[in-house]
Amino acid sequence: MKCRHCDAELSLELVDLGAAPPSNVFHAVRDEPEMSYPLRVLVCTNCWLAQTDMTHFTLGYDQLFTDEYPYFSSTSASFVEHAKRYVERMTERFKLGPDSLTVEVGSNDGYLLQWLKTPCYGVEPTKTGEQAAAKGIETFGKFFTSDFAREAAAARGQADLMIANNVLAHVPDINDFVKGFEILLKPTGVATFEFPHLLNLVRFNQFDTIYSEHYSYLSLTAVQKIFAAAGLLVFDVEKLQTHGGSLRVYACKDGRSVSAAVLNVLAEERAAGMLEPAFYAGFQAVADRVKDELLEFLLLAKRMKRTVVGFGAAAKGNTLLNYAGVRADLLAYVVDETPAKQGKYLPGSRIPVVSFATTRPDYVLILPWNFRKEIMVKMAHIREWGGRFVCAIPRLEIT
Repeated sequence: MKCRHCDAELSLELVDLGAAPPSNVFHAVRDEPEMSYPLRVLVCTNCWLAQTDMTHFTLGYDQLFTDEYPYFSSTSASFVEHAKRYVERMTERFKLGPDSLTVEVGSNDGYLLQWLKTPCYGVEPTKTGEQAAAKGIETFGKFFTSDFAREAAAARGQADLMIANNVLAHVPDINDFVKGFEILLKPTGVATFEFPHLLNLVRFNQFDTIYSEHYSYLSLTAVQKIFAAAGLLVFDVEKLQTHGGSLRVYACKDGRSVSAAVLNVLAEERAAGMLEPAFYAGFQAVADRVKDELLEFLLLAKRMKRTVVGFGAAAKGNTLLNYAGVRADLLAYVVDETPAKQGKYLPGSRIPVVSFATTRPDYVLILPWNFRKEIMVKMAHIREWGGRFVCAIPRLEIT
């Protein structure tokens, strides 16, 4: 396989998680057929972009982002609040006014654009965009490409602010996608991108962040190179707590000065060894340890006749369950607040998804560990009968 950005040959392996079905394709019936695909990640030693190995198969947008795509950003109150704070900060920092145009790529259900008081529209190819439209947010039901950017710029003008939160990793043609921002952005405009930081994925054993929707796993080193090739300058960066440690990257077309924060993060990546193959060695053993610890716990709980259920039918949870080979005999069901997932079965494991706990479980396995605190508050009532919470990432912890 060749690198999606620089076309160099790839040989350095980060991890091989076997094969799994797309993590956000749920099933209405337990025995519905499904396809599984390899989950192997390679790292380019030329530009340092980590990416899913698709040498022997193609997994296109139409297979991942179907009409029944079930991820709605508004399900998480903390994520909605994060979006609200973002809008407030960007409005103030970049002086957005009545003549300022904002475009969000991957706008989902309008969780972010609903807070804007200035002109805006979203680009969202999945059915989640219908909820945004119902809120009065103009939404284009298309995938964002450089061709779309040219059409939009000609029809609506260029944007003062462009947003792509947790989208950059989801695109197969990352060069064309980023070029679209350069095309649609005003000469003085700013684009921001949020994505989980590859440094944290490796440091904190977040291998469950690897799933079929993610074509890439991103460092600032790689992103800076990709953006520069598209004519964009990374001029600032912030560290965020979202998704186990993310970066918010600021990019522009004009000659702004590069902040010390950019230089500091690049230096941190270099010091950690991210520009050397040795940094990526040993991650397979870490993933195997997490898998083994989870299986040991679930098997012991079964022998002791303790009930274990899950909370959060998240894509990362499906990676974990499928890699560990967990099925309904070890995890009775998973509670999830998303109506589109309820009454269905998880991909691969075929564990049922329910809207609320139907039993008094001894343990609740929190699958989207990035929302751990929020979930523990929602499910605090399990303490009434001695119930306890379990997290498997970065290592097994029972509280």
